[in-house]
Amino acid sequence: MKTAIITDSTAYISEEIRSNYHIHMVPLSVIFGEETYREEVDMTADQYFEKIKEAKNLPTTSQPAIGEFVELFEQLKRDQFDAAIVITLSSGISGTYQGALTAGSMVEDFDVHVFDSEISCMVQGFYAIEGAEMVQLNKHPDEIIARFEEMKLSMRAYFMVDDLSHLQRGGRLNAAQAIIGSLLQVKPVLHFESKKIVPFEKIRTRKRALKRITELLDEDAKENVPMKAVVIHSNRENEAKEIQRDLEQEYPHIEWSLSYFGAVIGTHLGEGAIGIGWYKK
Repeated sequence: MKTAIITDSTAYISEEIRSNYHIHMVPLSVIFGEETYREEVDMTADQYFEKIKEAKNLPTTSQPAIGEFVELFEQLKRDQFDAAIVITLSSGISGTYQGALTAGSMVEDFDVHVFDSEISCMVQGFYAIEGAEMVQLNKHPDEIIARFEEMKLSMRAYFMVDDLSHLQRGGRLNAAQAIIGSLLQVKPVLHFESKKIVPFEKIRTRKRALKRITELLDEDAKENVPMKAVVIHSNRENEAKEIQRDLEQEYPHIEWSLSYFGAVIGTHLGEGAIGIGWYKK
């Protein structure tokens, strides 16, 4: 059985890794006024953070059109694929999952499995990469989905935002909370719960927020089982690399990588956000 692995752009898997693993990507978009840009296609994360500085208003984001999924499924079918597994960002923050499901029902004689990662960014990317590795071993889609469900049990991600205004403008925080938070230097630690981004804890400084995220990692890491983890940043590459170096020394049994928050997720979190995600291999 020939199976394709597909994910959306918010997994922020580099082009090189996508190419090496034959992972197909369907982009979400950011909209500045009248102009629409498909992230990772028309606009890189760096270009986005440049453009946002000049923008008067926060851009909006949109999910891929159902037709984009249909087109990709039809193409894969022509290329002799029997099935596709689509890994989407959390259905609690985007309609991408629902769109892929609808598209799957519109293509005949092609087996589409849509998996809700209930998360986003490179933590979502972990599913796509592991799925692609299993495809190379000729595993059946059902086996791959079963493995995803197993991974989900230990999948964790916590992130902190540097600037509360994006959360406020995106409707995730009221103005009074944002003003008080900024005055007190509050750095909320966020996570995904029941498919939504919610505050985990409010912490006073950036340094303490990072320390708290590291403590949460430590709870799982001290079991000394093989793990994969990622440091994710919002236009803070040098800081993220430094954090990664420190954590690699602290936890040599973990396979570390570095990733970023691109345009769509960057719109919600703002510049300066840092996240750490992990799971047990």
